Amino acid sequence: MHTTKIHYELADGIATLRLDDGKANTIESTFIRELNAALDRAEKDAAAVVIVGRAGFFSAGLDLKVLPTLPPDAMKAFVRSFGAGMLRVWQHPRPVVAAITGHAIAGGAVLALACDRRIGAVGTFKIGLSEVAIGLPLPPYVVAMARQVLPPPAWSGAMLFGELYDPLGAVGKGYLDRMVPADQVLRQALEEAKRLAALHEHAFAVTKKYLRSSEAQAAWADEERHLDNFLKSGPLAPRA
Repeated sequence: MHTTKIHYELADGIATLRLDDGKANTIESTFIRELNAALDRAEKDAAAVVIVGRAGFFSAGLDLKVLPTLPPDAMKAFVRSFGAGMLRVWQHPRPVVAAITGHAIAGGAVLALACDRRIGAVGTFKIGLSEVAIGLPLPPYVVAMARQVLPPPAWSGAMLFGELYDPLGAVGKGYLDRMVPADQVLRQALEEAKRLAALHEHAFAVTKKYLRSSEAQAAWADEERHLDNFLKSGPLAPRA
């Protein structure tokens, strides 16, 4: 399958999803379509998944150049597909590890939070949910993900205030599990994926489902109402 945003590699039972569009790894319909195709393959042939960005960018989030040009119905369809894709990563039955070597902002931070482990590089890039700062209310499913990953004292800054953090700050707030030199990020992410893949497959999948399914279902039940709120203000609001 020809890909332009996400490149799939399989080695030693680990599927590596390499995000690389040659730019900022922005998220739009092609990204979501290729993400779902990669997850379809990984569910069949991989014991674990590593999601890695390119140097300088994990993902800069939603494509704010392309998406605002969509008609309202297409915009709503995309927002739904983005949410479903992020929840699919969050509920993937096998371990998912993020290797972050650059900016992970807004939708990029959501993708990172959807993973089970996040290993980041030493650097000057930023990580965080900037949605509120640019006029977009956080979807309920993002709040559910963040509440499982980030410690309660970090919730207001990370979600309500839309604060961004450098890698050291991201470790302190819980976005990153650890920070290592850039040239070691992918290697350590693969090692972590292999370690987690050694866990009992059935026990891991069932427990992960118990841990996240009720929160995911409750959050998604409110998605239609959230869509109206999400598109009411900010860069994705209909243009006059």
